[in-house]
Amino acid sequence: MANPVQFISQVRAEVGKITWPTRREVVTTTIMVFIMATLFSIFFFLVDLVIRTGMTQGLRLISG
Repeated sequence: MANPVQFISQVRAEVGKITWPTRREVVTTTIMVFIMATLFSIFFFLVDLVIRTGMTQGLRLISG
């Protein structure tokens, strides 16, 4: 097991290798996530609507 000073030194060296995203990249990625979440929610709403309508019509035919 390494001593604490050596461990801290290694951690700092590894943190120095990290390339952080720019503000523009973060904003662009965030906007894309919101757009995709909106598109997926609309898609699943429409799929749910179609399935619900089909089930309702099918049950009306069976019971009716």
